[in-house]
Amino acid sequence: MSLELAKNHLEKHGLADRVQEFDTSSATVELAAQAVGTEPGRIAKSLTYQKDDTGLLIVAAGDTRVSNKKFKAQFGMKARMLPPEEVEEKTNHQIGGVCPFGVPATLPVYLDESLKKYDVVYPACGSSNSCVRLTVDELYTVSGALGWVDVTE
Repeated sequence: MSLELAKNHLEKHGLADRVQEFDTSSATVELAAQAVGTEPGRIAKSLTYQKDDTGLLIVAAGDTRVSNKKFKAQFGMKARMLPPEEVEEKTNHQIGGVCPFGVPATLPVYLDESLKKYDVVYPACGSSNSCVRLTVDELYTVSGALGWVDVTE
């Protein structure tokens, strides 16, 4: 169902034909990079944090880590990951397939500046064995991002 939500979202933008499904897991940055045949930085990882009742989703380059100091400066709160049992409820996707496509309209999505060093990136597509090939500009448009942030090191 999660994969279908993501595909339907991408279809509205004419991009569903770019979805790739694999016979192996792509649930981690390393596994996704192997499945796609690319470097880990091009894997656009989706990170979910606690914020109010909705949560918060940040998409960042796969080879980065969130800086607690930068996160707090940007959002005015400590970076606390969503508990695993809340991820699907807040994002419509299970861990390993979380992406900014087909998420509830109330979930704020931001893209991290770390993605801008790549022309093409590969975010997950709703399942632990899928991704979609997008330019960074396409990702920004299709994700419904509220803006760019600089929260990684």
